Amino acid sequence: MDATAPPPRRVGSLARAALPWVGVALLPGAVLMAPTVASSGSGVGFGDWWLAERYLVPLLAVAPPAGLLRRRPVLALALMLVAACVVTVAVNIPEDGYRTDIWYVQFLAIDLVVGLIAARRHRRVSVPVAVAVLVVQVAAGFANPSSDPLSRAISSVLVVVTAWTVGNSVRARRGYAEALRAHAATEAVTAERLRIARELHDMVAHSIGVIAIQAGVGARVIDTQPAQARAALATIETTSRDTLAGLRRTLGALRRPQSESASLDPTPGLDDLDRLVTAAADAGVRIELRQRGERRPVPADVDLAAFRIVQEALTNVVRHAGTDRCRVTVTHEPDEVAVEIVDDGRGGAVGGDGHGLVGMRERVALADGRFHAGPRPEGGFRVAAWLPAPPAAEAPPGPQDQPGHHLQLERTPPQAGTGER
Repeated sequence: MDATAPPPRRVGSLARAALPWVGVALLPGAVLMAPTVASSGSGVGFGDWWLAERYLVPLLAVAPPAGLLRRRPVLALALMLVAACVVTVAVNIPEDGYRTDIWYVQFLAIDLVVGLIAARRHRRVSVPVAVAVLVVQVAAGFANPSSDPLSRAISSVLVVVTAWTVGNSVRARRGYAEALRAHAATEAVTAERLRIARELHDMVAHSIGVIAIQAGVGARVIDTQPAQARAALATIETTSRDTLAGLRRTLGALRRPQSESASLDPTPGLDDLDRLVTAAADAGVRIELRQRGERRPVPADVDLAAFRIVQEALTNVVRHAGTDRCRVTVTHEPDEVAVEIVDDGRGGAVGGDGHGLVGMRERVALADGRFHAGPRPEGGFRVAAWLPAPPAAEAPPGPQDQPGHHLQLERTPPQAGTGER
């Protein structure tokens, strides 16, 4: 193989770039031949198909610049316009029908190019081009008139305006579709950022709240109750390790290329509520967990949303309620899952600078559910959410999944530090 030979791909690229200019180089020959063959009776064809030479050459006079339409459409249109005008002026045979035919065929091709330019170029380019073509086309209709040049002028106006309007409509529709795609991409990015923010908030706020409580407990009892201080430190270690693992998974998902497979770690759900109950109990709040109704599989997004709502509500109880008791009720209905978190603490108004309730409300809204949060008339605070869960393929219930099952996990709270913000 010759090392000096250019690669085949480069040869093909050079050929594609050169062929349009070869056609442009042949353009003068076709223009000069048009008057000569205007009276010729020969042609090309086979069988019943026949194209007279006198029509073929004028068509070839406007066809060669078409190779430039992709990269330089305005230049191609200018060359086609010049060729059509020269042929119109140069062909002077007294046959009006023939001159009318070639005029319409040539300028119809030019008008199609006007529509193409309107579809691909901005209006500041396509409008002047359309006006210039219209002026030249009307003038050419009067330069070498055959029958009724006024009808040609009217036809020229109608065809040019129609071609530009259609092309401009195609361009506008394409621009609108691109704007919709860009808006959808922006919305997707925003939604993903909000989802990640909610995940990080729910994960970090809960864990930091537990760690803060346990650190306060350990600091108070380290001299008098070393065993309880060691238990607080152990809880801090476990909670911080779990939170760190969750953060690594989340940040790893953000850094992972799209081609890389997602993590196989299971997302938390209602089956993991015992872990939340244990963590809250370690922070000094006794949690009464109730499961009502027949347990069945629910969609993953509903399962995760219910878990996060309970997690954030327990975080608020640990950090703000000032109580050592709380009740969590999960009710499984045929078509929905309801979670309710009730405490008998100091209550308080809904609002403030926190994002916990806002995040819970957003999760419920994304699931097309209902949400309520507010102080109780008898004291304390209540958070309730109803999440639609359409029936799915159900697994056989276990012993703990029977209706009316009641689970109560309690742990004696530390003697100090309970309920502080």
